[in-house]
Order: sequence, then structure tokens, then C-alpha cells
Amino acid sequence: MSVHSTRAMAERAVDLCVALLYEEPSAESVARLLRAHGERAVAEGEPAEDAGDSRAEVMPVEGVRAEGVRAEGVRAEGVRAEVARAEVVRADDVAAMREAAGRLVEVLAAPGTDAAAGLLNRILADTARPPRLTSHGGASPWHVHVDAHDDVPWAEWFLASSAMALAVLLADHQRVPGGLCASAGCRRPYLDLGGGSPRRFCGTRCATRERVAAHRARA
Repeated sequence: MSVHSTRAMAERAVDLCVALLYEEPSAESVARLLRAHGERAVAEGEPAEDAGDSRAEVMPVEGVRAEGVRAEGVRAEGVRAEVARAEVVRADDVAAMREAAGRLVEVLAAPGTDAAAGLLNRILADTARPPRLTSHGGASPWHVHVDAHDDVPWAEWFLASSAMALAVLLADHQRVPGGLCASAGCRRPYLDLGGGSPRRFCGTRCATRERVAAHRARA
């Protein structure tokens, strides 16, 4: 499955929401998750070899896409700095992405299709721009973006691309494309693209725990 397919973008959105809102996110953990979903991301100050290559430590350099945007990684070699192709994730990016994740989880928690569609329409009105094709300078296959340009902040890219993916899935399946786990001790978001009855749990562990609890309560 292509990392730019609608399903892959939606899965990435849910995984990021879980990491950002239900775990203890850091620039390093978010960068690792982004890399797992095919993005060239590296945390500020993280050795670039952790991103899968042999570049030296990534660090900000004045005048090179700073201020928390999806900056390109920078390699310092003495007094000389070269732009590398990894894109830096900073602590302020993580904070902004947490806010974006909160809006996406509201969509998945919506009580019905109409409510979810309304929330998605508001997100798209706030963040989406006319669709455009990009290959990121030849670094990837051509694919559609609805953010303003390739160097928008991570949070803007995350919210716009995730809302687009969820909107397409809602239109395709005519239902909310996910939900929140019905286990009271979990409540994590999940993606639901299967046929038949909607899912209730994020995974088999929570489903089994709730079945066991219900059985014991009846006993």
C-alpha cells in the first residue's frame, strides 16, 4: 500500500493521534513515527543516522527554514552547514500537532456521519488549500496535497492531509471512518473501514478485556 494512499494517510493520522494524545510524545518519538509512515523526519538535535542515513547531528542554522516549519535537516561541518533532506521536528511542532490531533479525534468521536462531516468541513475550511500535485522535488512519487506548500509547519500538513483522508473515507463509506475505543480504560481512537457492523474497540486486547469483565459481571 502506498504511503500516499487515502487509507495510509488515515492510518497515519490515527497513529499520530494516539501517540500525541494518549502517550508522552517528544520530538524524537513523533519523528520516529513519521518515519515509520514514510516521512523523512528527524528530531532537532537527533543524530541523523537515526533517520536511516549517515548524516551528522541535525541542528538549526540561522536562515534555513527555522521557526518550527517543516524545515529541512541541517548538517554542521565545522563552520559550514549543508542542507540535508530530512525534515526537522521540534518541540513546538509537537505541541501544535497535539492541538491538531485533538480536532481529528473529535471527528472520530462524532455521534454520527452528519456531525463528523460538519467537523471535517470546518477543519478543511480552516486549513485546506486548492489541491495540488507534488513530488517534493523528485523525492517521492507524485501525490496530492491540500496544504499551502511543501514547507508548511508539520501541524498544518498533519491536520490538512488527515482531514482530507478522513473526508474521502467518510464519503466512500457513508459513515464515520473510525471511533473511540468502548473500553472505559482506553478510549483511544481507531480507524474503521470494514464492512458490517461498526467496530467498538481499538483492538483485540481491549475487546477481550471487556468480554471477560462482562462475563464476570454476569456470573
